[in-house]
Amino acid sequence: MDSDHRAVAVGALAEREYERAGDEYSRAGWDRLAEPREGRSPFDPDEKGWVGRALQRLVLAGVCYRVAGLDDRASARAREGVAVARDLRNALVEPAQRACLLEFAADFRVAGGLEGVGEAYDDARVAYEDAADTVESVDALTTTPLFQGAAGALRQVARGLENGEVAVSWHDLHGPDPADVGRFLAHRVRFKRQRFPSLLDRAVEAGYLAAPRGTTEYDNASFRCPDCGSTDVNWVTDHTLCLRCSTPMAER
Repeated sequence: MDSDHRAVAVGALAEREYERAGDEYSRAGWDRLAEPREGRSPFDPDEKGWVGRALQRLVLAGVCYRVAGLDDRASARAREGVAVARDLRNALVEPAQRACLLEFAADFRVAGGLEGVGEAYDDARVAYEDAADTVESVDALTTTPLFQGAAGALRQVARGLENGEVAVSWHDLHGPDPADVGRFLAHRVRFKRQRFPSLLDRAVEAGYLAAPRGTTEYDNASFRCPDCGSTDVNWVTDHTLCLRCSTPMAER
């Protein structure tokens, strides 16, 4: 289970306090990394890859610092994340999981504004293509916490630029043909290489990062956003936020 730090991070996003959000996402990542699942070490082989949730929090920490204009802090968090992702390849033994950790390492480079983004995504692409024959069910694989975690930061950045809607679908991320396993998985990193840096640049320019999407309801009769007037609600962690602009909703 998540600690309270993720909920505090989401609250900080709602208040547009991006440095504090970065701090709390960092704490959430470190906390979850120590015990990714109850009773489980991050260094245990794990078919679900629960460490993905922790790595996602650390990527988001870097993103928050970038949006806050704290590039040095974003770079520091990213270098740390690259090292952690690469170290965890000693624990996760399945070739596709190890490729996903390389994908995470590339994401950290984007989040921190580090050099070598293209080469890092190329490393992940080759690793996915090489792992194709070892994957029994690509649908099951891509819905594990590891792979969901690796998609989470990109999707959160993108939805803030698209009025809170789902801006990167699973189809966008993977392509149309799961039977072609190598190409299906490699599409993840091709897509990210093309889109993640520019999406993050737009978020930095706008000075805005949306809260993650949780449980949603359109045209809710009980709430209205005091900022934009929307009645579309996003319930995430213990917060009731505007689906459109992530402002805390007011009851009506």
